[in-house]
Amino acid sequence: MSDTSEKQEIDTRLATLRAAHRALDERITQLEREGFADRLALQRLKKQKLALKDRIAYLDNARIPDIIA
Repeated sequence: MSDTSEKQEIDTRLATLRAAHRALDERITQLEREGFADRLALQRLKKQKLALKDRIAYLDNARIPDIIA
């Protein structure tokens, strides 16, 4: 697989993950505004959002080539 193809694949995956992260953020905000009573479900959504953030950071770092100093 070429570097360009690999970067495009990572960029596509990043865009998908960022969209999912934004959607979760909006859902969490909406539930908090509505006074959602199920705190456990809300915490699970926040954990999912954090996992997405970690995956985004990992892929973002994978886009940068290793430079040997």
